[in-house]
Amino acid sequence: MQEPTITPELIAAHGLKPEEYDSILQIIGREPSFTELGIFSAMWNEHCSYKSSKKWLRTLHTEGPQVICGPGENAGIVDIGDGQAVVFKMESHNHPSYIEPHQGAATGVGGILRDVFTMGARPIAAMDALSFGMPDHPKTPHLVKGVVEGIGAYGNAFGVPNVGGEVRFHPSYNGNCLVNAFAAGLADTNRIFYSAASGVGMPVVYLGAKTGRDGVGGATMASAEFDDTIEEKRPTVQVGDPFTEKKLLEACLELMQTDSVISIQDMGAAGLTCSAVEMGDKGGLGIKLILDNVPQREAAMTAYEMMLSESQERMLMVLKPEKEAEARAIFEKWDLDFAIVGETIAEDRFLIVHRDQVMADLPLSKLSSSAPEYDRPWVETPAAAPAEALPAIGPIDALRALIGSPNHAHKGWVWEQYDTQVGADTVRRPGLGAGVVRVHGTQKAIAFTSDVTPRYVRANPYEGGKQAVAEAYRNLSAVGALPLATTDNLNFGNPEKPEIMGQLVGAIKGIGEACRALDFPIVSGNVSLYNETDGKGILPTPTIGAVGLIADLSQIIAGLPEDGDVALVIGKTEGHLSQSALAWEAFGREDGDAPHVDLATERKHGEFLRANRSHLRAATDLSEGGLALAAFEMAEGAGIGLRLTSDDIAQLFGEDQARYLVACDADGAQALIAAAAEAGVPVAQVGTFGGQAVQFGDDAADLADLSATFRSAFATAIAGDVPDHA
Repeated sequence: MQEPTITPELIAAHGLKPEEYDSILQIIGREPSFTELGIFSAMWNEHCSYKSSKKWLRTLHTEGPQVICGPGENAGIVDIGDGQAVVFKMESHNHPSYIEPHQGAATGVGGILRDVFTMGARPIAAMDALSFGMPDHPKTPHLVKGVVEGIGAYGNAFGVPNVGGEVRFHPSYNGNCLVNAFAAGLADTNRIFYSAASGVGMPVVYLGAKTGRDGVGGATMASAEFDDTIEEKRPTVQVGDPFTEKKLLEACLELMQTDSVISIQDMGAAGLTCSAVEMGDKGGLGIKLILDNVPQREAAMTAYEMMLSESQERMLMVLKPEKEAEARAIFEKWDLDFAIVGETIAEDRFLIVHRDQVMADLPLSKLSSSAPEYDRPWVETPAAAPAEALPAIGPIDALRALIGSPNHAHKGWVWEQYDTQVGADTVRRPGLGAGVVRVHGTQKAIAFTSDVTPRYVRANPYEGGKQAVAEAYRNLSAVGALPLATTDNLNFGNPEKPEIMGQLVGAIKGIGEACRALDFPIVSGNVSLYNETDGKGILPTPTIGAVGLIADLSQIIAGLPEDGDVALVIGKTEGHLSQSALAWEAFGREDGDAPHVDLATERKHGEFLRANRSHLRAATDLSEGGLALAAFEMAEGAGIGLRLTSDDIAQLFGEDQARYLVACDADGAQALIAAAAEAGVPVAQVGTFGGQAVQFGDDAADLADLSATFRSAFATAIAGDVPDHA
């Protein structure tokens, strides 16, 4: 088949700027073939090259004694002692999920799981951070149902517990939802596998499922804004098969026991192109591929289609040649394809041969490490004007405004569609703060959380970036876990707009400072830009996924308050209501500055809580919704009421940082107050748990009535019906 002529229109359709195409001409000294143009497009798009963010990502805090592997590999790796490590990463599947929600979300889960097990780790937990448009927007219910169903269908069938995450709604996501998928696995520190190829003349082996036309151009599509041609992009969304992925996991882990693997890389964005180029580039080698040997499930596939397909459940490996028969037998046993499709070469070449024709011959190093890097113009987000006072509202009515909103209502409708218990090691399910999973066969456990408050980031990217990290730190501390490390998913609009680039720069500065101050390094991550439709961008949403270690399950803080327990707040409350959940949910207000984050105080209060866990029955961090929402959620989860002594709206719903709500019996409360006085940590008794009413000062309501609202509001907003358990 004759390849198309290279035209300015074809170049633009591949997401390449005229000056980038000029760079290609300079690099290769001639006009590229159609296949070569596709390869450059795949490797130089924003999704694969990070060309707008690389400069700033280098400033992040990525090191620490606990870090085995930081950014640059498939996932980050952190030591948890006893010769074990936790391997984890978060990645976006935003654009595919908006176009085709079920498959977009499902393959997001599949991709992040492969990132983990390609490094030799068995996945033990997943989370998802989801951002949607307003529930009354015509597309939102369809997107929510499709995304949640896709996550559940893939994760449940694969067999990984979903233990946490977030769901939010805001009009800025009406035209561009966010689906950020997180996965973590366990590996032995002496059996970790990396992607850098080594050795000349080593066989390059294709593993897993066959290649089809699904997902061709997916990475390029993910690096562009949406417009009214969105439906035409549907063929760029991949189709997933979780049962094949489960077989691929088992086959890869079995193979890794045989000392056969030199390097291994999953085929994710840009498929065969990206995986081969990254393996060669990291090893300082060239790669030759013979596409006739690629297992194909569709007839007459072209070199362009095979190189850019994003068909799922595929891996690429450099194999020790003497181990070929043993490795092939393992994959044939699991009924998966095993095909030698090329070899490593000494020259800096990416050589693609199909039907005895050279379809591409490019300098491999120029495709990856020499991709364009931009220092884009940016302007600092201007300081927010002070917010006006909120209108008068009673504290119970304020609480109803929050718990009646899908943003703050009970999320059982979502996570009850996920298998949270598979593997039988889940200690703490979603809905109660950080999820916790036991390290199988031990008394150790790993805690997981994901956090960001996009309204804060828009108002003040620097403080909002700090706050996302600080909230993740608090969520882990609140279950008694030592915060170990983070992964980030930086979701922003068009970086070619200086004000959007300024949001990204400010947020990265805040994230970097917080990670450094809290000894909480970033070890992996993802950047998702161009999250816009018709020029309207999303709220800046730098999601922070984080892991913490509970050295012994006897140290976990996982209880619920009991009748008569004392409610205490660790930390100082000044009543910050600007950009608060109450301002937005009750009054539609998003004015004023984000709350200030004092990182030294965050660390001090987290360490104090963990050191005094023996005095606590239950703990939660205070974030969106402040004391009132946290106390209600804690009490409602226990099926008992509560009484807070204050009826002051700012004290109840303010979102000051570095605070925790804890429940203690009388002796525990006395001991905690004494320990706090000695440590110089502010602790205040704010009320008691018990009864069947929720009371703020003299304003009260029946717990059952509030609970019915809390447990039905999400389903009513999305599905128009009420779940059976409400």
